[in-house]
Amino acid sequence: MRLTWLDLAVIAGFYAVVLGFSFYKSRGLKDAAGFFLGGRSLTWPLIGISIVAANISTEQFVGMAGQGAGDVGLAVSAWQLSGAVGIVLIAFTLLPRFLRAGIFTMPEYLEYRYSPAARSIMALLTVIVYMTVLLTAVLYSGGLTLHTIFGTDLRGSIWVVGLVAAVYATWGGLKAVAWADLFQGLALLAGGLIVFGLGLNACGGWQAFTAANAAKLHMVLPADHTGLPWTGAVSGLWIVILYYCGLNQFIVQRNLAARTLRDGQLGVIFAGALWLIVPFAIVMPGIMAAQLYGSQMSKPDEAFPILIKSLVPAGLRGFMLAAIAGAVISSLGSMMNSAATVFTLDVYSRLLDRQASQQRLVIIGRIVTVLCVLVGCSLAPHLADPKFGGVFQFIQQFQGYIWPGIVAAFIFGMAVPKAPPAAGVTALVAGPILYGLFQQFAGGIHFLIQVFLAFLLLLAIMGAITAWKPLAQPVTLPVRADLDTRSDPGVRLAGLAVIAGVILFVLWFW
Repeated sequence: MRLTWLDLAVIAGFYAVVLGFSFYKSRGLKDAAGFFLGGRSLTWPLIGISIVAANISTEQFVGMAGQGAGDVGLAVSAWQLSGAVGIVLIAFTLLPRFLRAGIFTMPEYLEYRYSPAARSIMALLTVIVYMTVLLTAVLYSGGLTLHTIFGTDLRGSIWVVGLVAAVYATWGGLKAVAWADLFQGLALLAGGLIVFGLGLNACGGWQAFTAANAAKLHMVLPADHTGLPWTGAVSGLWIVILYYCGLNQFIVQRNLAARTLRDGQLGVIFAGALWLIVPFAIVMPGIMAAQLYGSQMSKPDEAFPILIKSLVPAGLRGFMLAAIAGAVISSLGSMMNSAATVFTLDVYSRLLDRQASQQRLVIIGRIVTVLCVLVGCSLAPHLADPKFGGVFQFIQQFQGYIWPGIVAAFIFGMAVPKAPPAAGVTALVAGPILYGLFQQFAGGIHFLIQVFLAFLLLLAIMGAITAWKPLAQPVTLPVRADLDTRSDPGVRLAGLAVIAGVILFVLWFW
């Protein structure tokens, strides 16, 4: 597909506005609180859209749409819809705890609750997974999109999107990322809905589309389904949601940067509401691609790119490319900033240089951001190997190594005040080992069920350790004195409205 001069002008104008505005808004934030948490000044609309932009990238546009085009169909929407419910619940349970403690990172909370060792282990696990799984997958899916639509070199496309993302993540930190997300998050949702409308028209309208794809438009799949069985959706998926929405640094970092508790809660609820658009903007277009162009697709991951290539008219191509590139860059910038935050504050400043100045911490954060890009861009081309089963499958399955242990450490530590440091450390160390054993010797069990079983075993182990040697007194956590923790009835109503929307959607497509 060739770009016209108008397309190129749209792309150039879009990114001139995005980068210029984000750099302007992040000026003057030179200390650690400014670079890593945006000076704790983010308001709820910015938090909500930034979470969506960080979350929805080409691993969704490519991977989730690909699973929609394949045998999973609409049921793959369960990841986002469950997240919409989970993030609302987390807004009223975990988020107040974290904001009240005034922490910068999730590993920092584990030091207060358990020990420095627990903090270091989680920090290292987080950085490793971000660099080798999340960044790699987003870079690959972004490069694949550009390669499929425009015929560009895959490896070159990967390096281009990685370097652009590194520029503003390195320059302005979280606040630059969040303000860029404001534009890119709206653009990617608008772009997805444009493709939905064009695809629906090509399919002959809603009734013709639903009639032709009745078998794929179901939210509940059989227990023996290899893609997303209902047994996995009601068990391990909720462990994933707890981690992703409540304990995952690159999502929660926006909440930690909230100006007030109300801003943090409304921000994540707003993100949950926007996630209700995902089935229409991403998954259904994937199903449409299989219906319209299935014979032209060599693999399901090509569904969304081929729909853009075939349906988007001249004049809108530049906007679509900007939206897709924005989706990649938003997620990459968020992941790189979060990886840099965790490494700098949880590893470097504690284990390597306890006397580091604020300026040195910012410099280290920028260096780590660049290293993340170099590692991710080097690994990403290898995901073209069919053995990984598609980019979305790769992301979810390989994160299983950290989900059970981290969730068990946090949840058990909050529910059982006298759980000793050994319980938390054991969960973090044993989690990857148990999941790895399930992967090696129980391949016939869906990976989400493996996650759930590993989580249950970890709770049992932590319970035994606590019974054997409990703390004499519960740990006292730090308290941020300047935070207003009063509840807001309007916020609760907004959360209930999001949950009601999810329930209605699931019942409609049961």
